[in-house]
Amino acid sequence: MESKFTYEGFTFDDVLLVPAKSDVLPKDVSMATRLTPSIRLNIPLVSAAMDTVTEARLAIALAREGGIGVIHRNLSIEAQAEEVDKVKRSESGMIVDPITLAPDHLLADALAVMEKYHISGVPITENGKLVGVLTNRDLRFADNLQLPIRELMTKENLITVPVGTTLEQAKELLHRHRIEKLPVVDDHFRLKGLITVKDIQKRESYPRATKDDLGRLRVAAGVGVGADAAERAGTLVEAGVDALVVDTAHGHARAVLEMVHRLKARFKVDIIAGNVATAEATRDLVEAGADTVKVGVGPGSICTTRIVAGVGMPQLSAVWECYQVARRYGVAIIADGGIQYSGDIAKAVAAGADCVMIGSLFAGVDESPGEVVFAHGERFKEYRGMGSIGAMKQRYSKDRYFQEDADAPSKVVAEGVE
Repeated sequence: MESKFTYEGFTFDDVLLVPAKSDVLPKDVSMATRLTPSIRLNIPLVSAAMDTVTEARLAIALAREGGIGVIHRNLSIEAQAEEVDKVKRSESGMIVDPITLAPDHLLADALAVMEKYHISGVPITENGKLVGVLTNRDLRFADNLQLPIRELMTKENLITVPVGTTLEQAKELLHRHRIEKLPVVDDHFRLKGLITVKDIQKRESYPRATKDDLGRLRVAAGVGVGADAAERAGTLVEAGVDALVVDTAHGHARAVLEMVHRLKARFKVDIIAGNVATAEATRDLVEAGADTVKVGVGPGSICTTRIVAGVGMPQLSAVWECYQVARRYGVAIIADGGIQYSGDIAKAVAAGADCVMIGSLFAGVDESPGEVVFAHGERFKEYRGMGSIGAMKQRYSKDRYFQEDADAPSKVVAEGVE
C-alpha cells in the first residue's frame, strides 16, 4: 500500500510563497513570458478553449493586453476558422491580404462585407490592380444598393504609397489628406496591402499587444483527435492561426500522441498538447512533437473528472512534476485550471508554469460568448464545462472526452457541470 502513496500532493490553497529580499519595485516587474518557444506574451494569461469563454471577441481583447486566447472547437470547422480570421483581421501594421471587391460587385455586397468585418471601406481591384476605393461615406446616401460599385467608388486621384513605406510616413499622409485608408501598391499599381488609421491608433493604444511579425494579433485554436481533426487543423492554419492546441481531457493517450506527431510533421505552427499531470506524460508529449505541454487533470471549478472518474492530481504538484521534465527539453508549461485568485497565478508560475489558462475568471466578462441571464434581479453569464451534457450535445466537444461514438445524450458520461 505504501508504494502506491509515495508523496503528498499540493494544490494552490495548500501553500504560500515565502517573502524574500527584492531589489525590484512592483511597477518595474516584467510579466513577459512565452506561450511556446517562438511565441512571446507580455502577460502570462491564456483564455480557455471553452464555448462560454473564448471566441474572437475575447481573443482580441486579451491579445491587445498581451495575453492570448484559444478559440474553442465546439464549432463547425468553418465557424471556428472564421473566428480565427476575425482575430487576425482585427488589426495589423499593414494588412497584407486586405478584403477586396471588384467594380462589378453590387453596393449591397460592399455593405455586407463592411458590416461583417466592422470596417469602413474596401479597396476595389480588377485583375489584382487597384482601380478604386469605396467607403461608408460613399454609401451613406445611396438609395439603390443594386448598383455596381463602379458607379460610386472613388477612382480619381487615389492616394497610395509604395511597398516599404513606414507607419510613421503613412500616419503623416493619412493626416495630411484627411483619409482613413492608405492602399500600398507596387510599380504596376497592384494592391499589396492596406494601412488604416484605426490600426495605427490601436498600435498606440495597445503597445503591449501580442502580435505576429506582420503586426496582426496572435490567436490559438483547439483541435481534437477525432475524425475531422486533421481537416480542422488544416483549415485553421489556412486562416492564420498561430498555434494549435490538441485539447483533450487525457493527454497521455496513444491517440493524442499520434495526433501531435501528425500535426507537427504536417504544419509549420507551434503545437500545444494536453492535458496531463505527470512527468512521464510530459516527456511522451514532448518527444511526440509538442512545443508546449498543458498541465491539469480535473482542477477546474466546473470540472467533475476527479469525482466521476476518480482521476487527477493536485494542480501545484502536477505543475512542478511536469516542469522538471519540460525544462530539460526547453519546452513551456501551461497550468490549466484551478485558478481562483490572482495569488494562484503567482503560485503556478513559481511552481514552473510559463503561463496559466483561465476559464471561470474570464467567463463573466463582456467579451465572453456566454448567454446573459437574469435571476432574482441579478445579472449572470452562462458558464459550463466542456464535459457537461450541454456542451457535449454538439459532437465537436465529445471527442475531448473520447466519447464521440456516443449516439445519444443518455449514453454520454458528463465530466463537467453547467
